[in-house]
Amino acid sequence: MTIDVLVIDDDIAVTDLLTVLLKSQGFTPMTSNSGEEGLKLIRENRPGIVILDLMMPGMDGWEVCKNVRTFSNVPIIVLSALNDPSMVASVLDAGADDYLTKPAPSSVLVAHINRLVSRVGTGRLRRTRTGELKKAVTGSLATK
Repeated sequence: MTIDVLVIDDDIAVTDLLTVLLKSQGFTPMTSNSGEEGLKLIRENRPGIVILDLMMPGMDGWEVCKNVRTFSNVPIIVLSALNDPSMVASVLDAGADDYLTKPAPSSVLVAHINRLVSRVGTGRLRRTRTGELKKAVTGSLATK
């Protein structure tokens, strides 16, 4: 039972660190180091949850959030160094589901991911080795 988690952050060290953390917790991480590429990955791969940085060159996190909400309800957790209440309110109004300030303890981030996944029932269908389709979170099974 795995959840695909897309991490969008322009800092490669952050995406590498989160990849290690997410794998250790049983998630399947994907990463992007730009907002534009992140949007493309969301459209193509339909992850179960997105972890998004706000301050990125080119398309920032607010724009990514607004764009995603035009075609998807995927849960979005913003993980940002910004700790200004008006910024937090702004990105939540733009469509984010949750907001954590960097550096967030890994156990807190994982708890927030699990809470959103269980609340929303997130999980996309994944093909298993036997050719069956499984819904990652609920464990419901459908065949080809």
